[in-house]
Amino acid sequence: MPKEKKWILKDAADKETVSRLASELGVDPVLALLLVQRGVATFQEARAFFRPDLKNLHDPFLMTDMDRAVERLHRAIEGGEKILVYGDYDVDGTTAVSLVYSFLRRLTFKVDFYIPDRYDEGYGVSFKGIDWAGENGFSLIITLDCGIKANEKVEYAAGKNIDMIICDHHLPENELPAAVAVLDPKRADCAYPFDDLSGCGVGFKLVQAYSEKYGIPFETLVPLLDLLVVSIASDLVSVTGENRILAHFGLKRMNENPRVGLLSMMRLSGLEPSHVGIDDIVFKIGPRINAAGRMESGRVAVELLTATDEKEAAEIAGEINEYNNERKDIDRRITQEALEMVRGGTCLSFGNATIVYNPDWHKGVVGIVASRLVEAFYKPTIVFTRSNGFVTGSARSVQGFDLYDAIENCADLLDNFGGHLYAAGLTLREEKLPEFCRRIEKFIGDRITSEMLTPVITVDSKLDFDQITPKFFRILKQFQPFGPGNNAPVFMTENVYDNGNGRRVGAEAGHLKLELIQESQPYHHISAIAFNKAEHFDHIKAGNPVDICYSIVENYYRGIANIQLRIKDLHDREDII
Repeated sequence: MPKEKKWILKDAADKETVSRLASELGVDPVLALLLVQRGVATFQEARAFFRPDLKNLHDPFLMTDMDRAVERLHRAIEGGEKILVYGDYDVDGTTAVSLVYSFLRRLTFKVDFYIPDRYDEGYGVSFKGIDWAGENGFSLIITLDCGIKANEKVEYAAGKNIDMIICDHHLPENELPAAVAVLDPKRADCAYPFDDLSGCGVGFKLVQAYSEKYGIPFETLVPLLDLLVVSIASDLVSVTGENRILAHFGLKRMNENPRVGLLSMMRLSGLEPSHVGIDDIVFKIGPRINAAGRMESGRVAVELLTATDEKEAAEIAGEINEYNNERKDIDRRITQEALEMVRGGTCLSFGNATIVYNPDWHKGVVGIVASRLVEAFYKPTIVFTRSNGFVTGSARSVQGFDLYDAIENCADLLDNFGGHLYAAGLTLREEKLPEFCRRIEKFIGDRITSEMLTPVITVDSKLDFDQITPKFFRILKQFQPFGPGNNAPVFMTENVYDNGNGRRVGAEAGHLKLELIQESQPYHHISAIAFNKAEHFDHIKAGNPVDICYSIVENYYRGIANIQLRIKDLHDREDII
């Protein structure tokens, strides 16, 4: 059973500021508190927060090398050169390729795209991809969501008279590749005001800059924003600043006039057109797009996202959906095997980290399995399998612990690695695996704290049920789009009961559907769903009180919208000390 979560109520904001803002805006003080927690303290700041504006996007030419990138791209278009748009096989990479390829396709017919094979070529720019570009007469490669560490590959391409423009958002090494242009807001010498763009976001800034320089109306870029919001949501970059503006208008496009490929995917995901939110992308659309690269080829995802014919898009979406079903079956089986390995003591490590290895596991799902193991045991986790003669793995961390730093400390044992603070990939030779496990165990043990090993739910505010009015929820919805940096507010209500109609739901009766009453307000009922909380059913059904923490969502079903609590965790009252 997963570790019990600790609830932490955020420190109270300045009461005077909250009271003044609530009065100026005419809103519940809890909503004013949420704004102040997000750095919004004045009426003007609130108006900017609630009304994102594309005019507030940053000047793309503030990004280092943007002028060089635009000039080289223009020279290629004007000179009739063949341009190859090259991107990673995950959601961020395939949406980025689809966005830039869609833009360039309007300007030149001498453009194609390339997605490396996950199993044959691995992550990032490959020698095989460059060879293919050379053999097919391409003289310019634009990389997206990859390339920032491709120093050798850039040099190799130059030997074939191929220039490269790198668009990436990962942390660079000290020495940058010698490309024509390196666009990365995380470059130490880059003064761009927002450094948490997705890979697709960097690609968008390139086409925005090109459009500004050569008189292409910005309005023609708006249809690309549905791709951009899919990348922002799926890559878990912060939904603040420029990303919040782009995500807002991306969702607007997705709900009003999505491209045919995304519309087909929405239908297959069981989503209501015009009611798609960030969570729907994260949990339904993103995993399906990812499944193409995991199970077959990321190229299929780009074909879907750039399709213009509805029938063709529906066929490709159906194919990708089958990949996703296959992925889910494999994911479930391997997760179960990994759990049994840990519980049976046959894993490589279960001390400071959870490390498991099976050479027969499917490489495409080890990252998902690592996330599942973190949920189960709440430790930094690495899941290894074998691919192309190497041991390859995916790593996932817990809140507050930099697992990338731990992996980087073992770089001398690794053939390749890359990633972020909480998620990384790595490759090494099997004979080095025992030493790697020993060293990373020690590194983690020396730095991780008991606080990091305790799952935490941060609660924004206490709330009484009678405060959840239609007006309250209407304003709360305007805090969207939610995501890192602007997470959906989490509320806590104490001493609540089910009204007697609660039941288990779901394929394996693992969830709870409840009708809740707060003891102090016996006539105010509110619907709630608690995923994977069926173990509390008997306690609740017996009429016992619980404390709940939850987010408030709109449950849209068969054309009817209702307010619903999505319970994140609950505590039996006798458990509270």
